[in-house]
Amino acid sequence: MKKRISRKWKWVSGLTAFIVLLGAVGYFNRGALAMLGFDLFFSKKVEKKLEQSYKPLEGRQTAPVAYTDTKPISFLLLGVDQREGESSGRSDTIIYTVVRPKDGAILMISVPRDTLTEIAGREEKDKINHAYAFGGAKMAVETVEQLFDAPVNYYASINFKGFKDAIDAMGGIALPIEEDIVNKGRDHEKFVIKGGQDLYNGTDALNYVRYREDAGGDMSRTGRHQIFINAMLDKASGVDQWTKIPELIDIMGENFSTDMSPDQIISLAKTLLQADSRTIYSHTLKGEGGRGKSNLWYFYADDEDLEQVKAIIDGWMDEKTTKAQLPLPEKYRPKNDNGSRTLSAPETAAP
Repeated sequence: MKKRISRKWKWVSGLTAFIVLLGAVGYFNRGALAMLGFDLFFSKKVEKKLEQSYKPLEGRQTAPVAYTDTKPISFLLLGVDQREGESSGRSDTIIYTVVRPKDGAILMISVPRDTLTEIAGREEKDKINHAYAFGGAKMAVETVEQLFDAPVNYYASINFKGFKDAIDAMGGIALPIEEDIVNKGRDHEKFVIKGGQDLYNGTDALNYVRYREDAGGDMSRTGRHQIFINAMLDKASGVDQWTKIPELIDIMGENFSTDMSPDQIISLAKTLLQADSRTIYSHTLKGEGGRGKSNLWYFYADDEDLEQVKAIIDGWMDEKTTKAQLPLPEKYRPKNDNGSRTLSAPETAAP
């Protein structure tokens, strides 16, 4: 059971290293001196280590990200549950992300894994996480492009290995756990996460993102993923994390694949380095679950919310949209706002 459960969250270690790379390089000690230090001591080493993760998708072209590029860039983050004996696995974590390097702003849209949608290249609708099982990252990317009617510039596919080592190498992370979290279901691995700790180690962090016995189900779990990512970015902003980047990429190893080349990642990190502030907005597709064909469980996305998400993505991907004009998910709007206008983005957005 433990071996099966551990593979459930293979996405986190690669995402850890990727976030630390962009976070540590892009979100602390901004300015020419920091950039010079990175160039002198880390740039070539990090670029070399990232070569093993560069895996472009056949038949898809990616545009290079120049050092001075300020255009918005979209990513699809895929957390893959690939069990022993399986050739591909399923993408149980799906996050459409828009990065605006010039603004230092990030939008993260989580898609519940059971969302019923059209699968690219197939005749019948199915769960969106099956796209990866049918056609790997390429089919997953094209399916999400159809769902949001928006481009995916790059993908990042992440498995779990060395997750606990990566978190422990960073000295643990802060998580908003006020009361003990107890996993005690009959068919679940038993664990307890003690609330009120200043920092949580790799074991506790892993258990936090995979906990699923609360009433919210997948919706609550995607919310914890977003909280975890924000916690990683906050940790990565510390000066002491900079020197750990090469070590964390080693931990990442074969568990991370992307069609963004090493030099493109470095260029993006340098551009983020010049941003005045960091702003992260997150949203999980709204909808409800229910039984469908063959009595299988599906998540049915709310049509109105989906259209609003499309409009938000469209605004974020428009280079002409200023930071003050960015359309925001509903939870970041004032209560009297009907969503018909754009809002000024705060310096920091809570997950």
